[in-house]
Amino acid sequence: MVARVTLGFVSLLILISFAGVYCYEPNWDSLDTRPIPSWYDDAKLGIFIHWGVFSVPSFSSEWFWWNWKGLPTPAVLAFMAENYPPDFTYGDFAKDFTAEFFNAAEWVEMFESSGAKYLVFVSKHHEGFTNWPSKYSFNWNSLAVGPNRDIVGELMNATRQTSDLHFGLYHSLFEWFHPLYLADKATGFKTQDFVNQKTLPELYEIVSTYKPDIVWSDGDWEAPDTYWKATDFLAWLYTDSPVKDTVVVNDRWGKNISCHHGDVYTCGDRFNPGVLQKHKWVNAMTIDKHSWGYRRNARLEDYLTIEELLQTFIITVSCGGNMLMNVGPPKHGHIDPIYEERLRQLGSWMKVNGEGIYGSRPWTYQNDTLTSHVWYTKKTDAGRTDVYAFVFYWPESNTLSLAGPKTTAASTISLLGYPGYFSYSTRQPSGVDIIVPAIPINKMPCDWIWVFKITAVAN
Repeated sequence: MVARVTLGFVSLLILISFAGVYCYEPNWDSLDTRPIPSWYDDAKLGIFIHWGVFSVPSFSSEWFWWNWKGLPTPAVLAFMAENYPPDFTYGDFAKDFTAEFFNAAEWVEMFESSGAKYLVFVSKHHEGFTNWPSKYSFNWNSLAVGPNRDIVGELMNATRQTSDLHFGLYHSLFEWFHPLYLADKATGFKTQDFVNQKTLPELYEIVSTYKPDIVWSDGDWEAPDTYWKATDFLAWLYTDSPVKDTVVVNDRWGKNISCHHGDVYTCGDRFNPGVLQKHKWVNAMTIDKHSWGYRRNARLEDYLTIEELLQTFIITVSCGGNMLMNVGPPKHGHIDPIYEERLRQLGSWMKVNGEGIYGSRPWTYQNDTLTSHVWYTKKTDAGRTDVYAFVFYWPESNTLSLAGPKTTAASTISLLGYPGYFSYSTRQPSGVDIIVPAIPINKMPCDWIWVFKITAVAN
């Protein structure tokens, strides 16, 4: 009898232990113990896509409706007065969200060509229009009006059938002008009709239907996480959902939650602290400096150059972050050449230098103290550490001096994309002087940023 009781008790302990690993409770203490899926930290680069009814006026930004009817700006008021009749409503824009040139396979090929490993598509922005045939957005969705297509479904299928990209979805918790949300807001968020009838049903719907590997939440900042029932949803997502083992979420789940809870921290748009962070983070940023949505009045100078994009990306990765780079397609769905050029330029650079990006981790130093335009990553394998030095400007002399790396007798130095090894001399107490010969321009691996690989580094 004693033996049986003991065996049963041990079995119970094993069962409890197993449950503790895979089951999460609806509170932040429990949810914060979940390890981030490894694929995300290795991937480094993702593509954000903002597309919706706001792409029709394509003026100001994706906040066009708010800038017209919420907190009006003179520029938007003048734009509407000059181009539309007085009785025109925001809903009238939807019929012109035509998407006639949208080809999901072409999008996916372009995104994959950038070197990105995942994408995050806006399933619903703050305007409330859903890019899928949601049961909870009657007549204000992409199948009922505008494209008359399941945009999310088409993009998901193309992503999974034609690429190795992970598929992710953005979803706004709130909607600027939804009557239920405004009613809840009027009570100080003591009622939760909008959450119960709109937000949560939509979240469960997109996860169950499209099984995204990223659930990117937004529109949270006016109400606390308890109003959004965020921990209830995340406990389900981590424990019982069809993507429980692969899904990654951000930190926008309620007022004061950002930068405190979630798999990855955003801490605000275009967050790029320039120093190593204690928690995995992401720099969500835009190729267009001023907008996430397409702007037909954008100027060339409003777009980041490839050098600016690469520098932003490298600093992000060096400090432990991923970069989520945004593209804003126009209403017809054919991505503008300026975006395509940036994506393919980035991809051509990644083909040469991706070794120092994918699967890398922050090194002891992020930025060199002797040469400030050099940033570092590392890879460690079988006890050996290799360091990658990203050089923003090619040395004017024949010597590149670095203060960080401490070489060993086994160290070698090479330039990614260029054959052979470089001579160097050791600096004291650490650092190297790399002898850089004159390399003909047609032999250079890249014209923008160069990556030196220093093997068997001691520090």
